[in-house]
Amino acid sequence: MSDHLVNQIAAGEVVERPASVVKELLENSLDARANRIEVDVEQGGIKSIRIRDNGFGIHKDDLKLSLSSHATSKINSLEDLERVKSLGFRGEALPSIASVSRLSLTSRWRDGADAWSISTTSIDEFDVKPAAHAGGTTVEVRDLFYNVPARRKFLRTEKTEFAHLEDVVKKIALSHFNVDITLRHNNRAVRQLHRADDRLQQEKRIAGVCGPAFIENAVFIDYAIDGLRLWGWVTRPTFSRSQADMQYFYVNGRMVRDKLVTHAIRQAYQDVLYHGRHPAYVLFLELDPSTVDVNAHPGKHEVRFRQSRSVHDFLFRAIHKSLADLRPDEGDNRLDAAVLNAGIASTAHDRVQASGQSRGAAAYVRQAPLSLAVAEQMSSYGQMKAAAVDAAGVLQDETGSEQVPPLGYARAQLHGIYILAENAEGLVLVDMHAAHERITYERLKQSRQDNGIQSQPLLVPISIDVSEKEAALVESSSEIFAALGLEVDRSGLETVRIRQVPVVLAYGDNEALLRDVLSDLVKHGSSTRIHEAMNEVLSTMACHGSVRANRKLTIPEMNALLRDMERTERSGQCNHGRPTWTQLSIDELDKLFQRGR
Repeated sequence: MSDHLVNQIAAGEVVERPASVVKELLENSLDARANRIEVDVEQGGIKSIRIRDNGFGIHKDDLKLSLSSHATSKINSLEDLERVKSLGFRGEALPSIASVSRLSLTSRWRDGADAWSISTTSIDEFDVKPAAHAGGTTVEVRDLFYNVPARRKFLRTEKTEFAHLEDVVKKIALSHFNVDITLRHNNRAVRQLHRADDRLQQEKRIAGVCGPAFIENAVFIDYAIDGLRLWGWVTRPTFSRSQADMQYFYVNGRMVRDKLVTHAIRQAYQDVLYHGRHPAYVLFLELDPSTVDVNAHPGKHEVRFRQSRSVHDFLFRAIHKSLADLRPDEGDNRLDAAVLNAGIASTAHDRVQASGQSRGAAAYVRQAPLSLAVAEQMSSYGQMKAAAVDAAGVLQDETGSEQVPPLGYARAQLHGIYILAENAEGLVLVDMHAAHERITYERLKQSRQDNGIQSQPLLVPISIDVSEKEAALVESSSEIFAALGLEVDRSGLETVRIRQVPVVLAYGDNEALLRDVLSDLVKHGSSTRIHEAMNEVLSTMACHGSVRANRKLTIPEMNALLRDMERTERSGQCNHGRPTWTQLSIDELDKLFQRGR
């Protein structure tokens, strides 16, 4: 095959649409240490794409070489390939793009006095021409796929192609805060993203890309251990999406869509997210380049971790802890409208199941006293030497200044369902069943954690046919299964037996559970299936053991519930992912009644 045909075949893996071209060229600009990049496109990038940067530039002698296959200055040896720090490294992008478009390249080397230009119509050595250009490089790509009609007909409308292209620019912008990026479409400025040197500016950039609601509901995290660091922003569970369209994850600055990463984050959110909803996040994982293979996918969208189990566990623990550490005193808990709409049916079902009556029932139901510390010592909340509670229930110290807890003090109960409380900000509304359900659930989980997983032997062991690989895994992973409360042994080449299971799962489908655990171990090196199944049982127990709707609570009982919410992990959501409370500030209340106008 001719070199041109080889490049066109390679372009099939590298260049799918205009967005692919922009991704490759932006990565080249970033590898050249540019801190200012301008992207101009016409007709969604189908007609033309021009990217100009102020990076190191390309030396005159290397211009022709840059359009040759597998020519790169970013790696020189196998050792370099095993420790790739640059975004590009294969030397395929420019020649592949040039083979399916009309490409021109103009650049001035950082130490050079003159600029030079070359195009795909003049790639002979003597056709490198002088040009006028400041430091850096400009690449212009025109008439994409003009010579490959079969590929061109698969392009979508201008609007669709530009949407994909803009998404690439957004992803790049989120991973390189120190770069000014301008995007223009058909001579109209679409995005102007200024460099962000501190967290406030970074959050402004994120708000510009993901919307202000993302930052308003985001929590900044930064965890590091054993050479791994995870930092960035995760959103509170009450801010979730109907689809996984706001999930940005970077490994050493490279945007990836990795199954292991997605699985770990989904597991971290599992206990707090409403069914069918997706979390939103902008996260950065930093680790030694030698421990991750970035050459695992033609488009470099996926990576392969050398210690995949350790990375998975680290991601899970870091995000799980950040969500568990959220408390009512760390900001308002305003409900997301989409979550509310999604939860209406579940909420109604919970109330009917819990109370045996419809919401409209006027009578309160009888229930045993709430299993909380109802003999509440109000003075202990402020931990003051001399404290007193006034008639309204507001804690005051010797000077008379108020020390109000984050969720405030209960004032009333509405329809036997909601607690109305007053705090320093304004009004707090609490779904008492949902809140108590989370508190009970967390206590059950903590008890299980303190006492370990209690197991019991099966009267008749369960024999299961598996693959030879899975049987070998059982044989070599006895400690993992023991930690999960399972006793499983290998009884044949492709047969295993379950001899012991956790007590709370004794009457479940243990064969299906073991198959799921084995599947997780094969894919991820670890499994949370046992804990998930046990948590489902504990969640059901918590639901039945929690205060029911239409149960009349006393003021001390309501205050005790509020105090427990402030101390309990993940208390902002019930076991099904619905929010447990919301805040209305005085300003918001004033607006409702048009006060001050």
